[in-house]
Amino acid sequence: MAEDNGNPIWKNRVESWKEKKNKKKKPATTKVEREAEIPPEQQMEDKPAPDASQPLSTIIPIPKSRLAPYRTVIIMRLIILGLFFHYRVTNPVDSAFGLWLTSVICEIWFAFSWVLDQFPKWYPVNRETYIDRLSARYEREGEPDELAAVDFFVSTVDPLKEPPLITANTVLSILALDYPVDKVSCYISDDGAAMLTFESLVETADFARKWVPFCKKFSIEPRAPEFYFSQKIDYLKDKVQPSFVKERRAMKRDYEEYKIRINALVAKAQKTPDEGWTMQDGTSWPGNNPRDHPGMIQVFLGYSGARDIEGNELPRLVYVSREKRPGYQHHKKAGAENALVRVSAVLTNAPFILNLDCDHYVNNSKAFPQRFDGIDRSDRYANRNTVFFDVNMKGLDGIQGPVYVGTGCVFNRQALYGYGPPSMPSFPKSSSSSCSCCCPGKKEPKDPSELYRDAKREELDAAIFNLREIDNYDEYERSMLISQTSFEKTFGLSSVFIESTLMENGGVAESANPSTLIKEAIHVISCGYEEKTAWGKEIGWIYGSVTEDILTGFKMHCRGWRSIYCMPLRPAFKGSAPINLSDRLHQ
Repeated sequence: MAEDNGNPIWKNRVESWKEKKNKKKKPATTKVEREAEIPPEQQMEDKPAPDASQPLSTIIPIPKSRLAPYRTVIIMRLIILGLFFHYRVTNPVDSAFGLWLTSVICEIWFAFSWVLDQFPKWYPVNRETYIDRLSARYEREGEPDELAAVDFFVSTVDPLKEPPLITANTVLSILALDYPVDKVSCYISDDGAAMLTFESLVETADFARKWVPFCKKFSIEPRAPEFYFSQKIDYLKDKVQPSFVKERRAMKRDYEEYKIRINALVAKAQKTPDEGWTMQDGTSWPGNNPRDHPGMIQVFLGYSGARDIEGNELPRLVYVSREKRPGYQHHKKAGAENALVRVSAVLTNAPFILNLDCDHYVNNSKAFPQRFDGIDRSDRYANRNTVFFDVNMKGLDGIQGPVYVGTGCVFNRQALYGYGPPSMPSFPKSSSSSCSCCCPGKKEPKDPSELYRDAKREELDAAIFNLREIDNYDEYERSMLISQTSFEKTFGLSSVFIESTLMENGGVAESANPSTLIKEAIHVISCGYEEKTAWGKEIGWIYGSVTEDILTGFKMHCRGWRSIYCMPLRPAFKGSAPINLSDRLHQ
């Protein structure tokens, strides 16, 4: 079983451990000797560029002249609120004491809620990011690209309610990102097992071979064709290549033909045949019963897949529909996201994950906060959410970090696995801040809640801690260590997936057999995989709540992770807004 499941990745890790052991055995050399061994010209090359040493982002406080009036109003309201409650409590209504008491309790509750709502608005901050510094640090000329890989998750359920053309535009905007193609993978979760979604992705993968090189050649924004061609702007602005007009006209014609093919698929799917759907090769579609079907995975594009019309590599595009059987809890969207976490870990294992709803396309190809299209001038349904995005989220960023709101969020994969953040260096306390001059040098006893948090954090980090002495074990003992340290009780019965959770920088072994990985990916999306594990309880998206996104974010904050709110001048992601009252109320 070890030969079939985890051997390729495991061998890769064993080789890296052997290299570390050999490095430890080599005699240490002084810094002067090491520098003497390197030619002067190479020493100059190793020095980072000036911008590379600068921080990748900075906090820009909002001017006090803008904050002071708002803070003054808050303080005045608090004073008035205090006077109001003093009057209410000192003047009870004896003739209707029960009603008076009830109203006072309700008023106190609303006042308390209002006070809590003021905390995020007290200290809002802005952030400015520097992509050129990121490039200077990780994309040095003549050296391997060190930018981190990103796995994109797009989830959909019912293609008749979530139009395939909208989902396709989201996918196309991801595939055309201004980022190294070998660092981008797009996973589509079809939780309704609809053949319409599958067939539309087939068409989308084919159209991407034309659309992606067109976007990158002419620096198109946005890179979702539906929204690019519908812009009422001067599309010739800043374009200097003579062939642009001709190629744009041809691309628009190709996109309209592509839309017709998608619309034909949608029209065909309006009425389900009595015998169920049949694929082009004549076999029955496995997802004819959306509540009882096997797991399905299809890799459309990627390293060994189809290339674009110019012969260049395209990002990986993967269709995923997890297994569903009667009698199992599937946990809706949270369960589908957790299935994508496991599949992506087996196939690509990027250290960062970015999840999007199927109707949220990438509006800024250089971004890695959502806004909405289709909003009427008066914004009668408050789709812009100005207070939330421009006040509350910036205010939370100034305190402990914003909450996770379901889409447009980048995760460190290790945070989803329940691990704590990398430990920060501890600095010795200065003598001026200690109290040794007036009291014995005793450590202050820790609060019980702090002790509990420390114990839980040690438990969560036990997997990594137990690997510190792994150099002392042989290959068989190492394989046994996985089960002995209760990895399987936490992550499930997949040695390949467990291996991936231990790779802090992500990646898949080059020696891994693709067919073996696909089989393992099918295994980790089986409906019984999460039974008696920590999925949905301590790791991944958390179950048991309609707002699984906020609950998941709170879990990460409790483990010590920080969240950052990034709002570039050009919004990173845009989505489709409700256009009538019923849709707004449903959302």
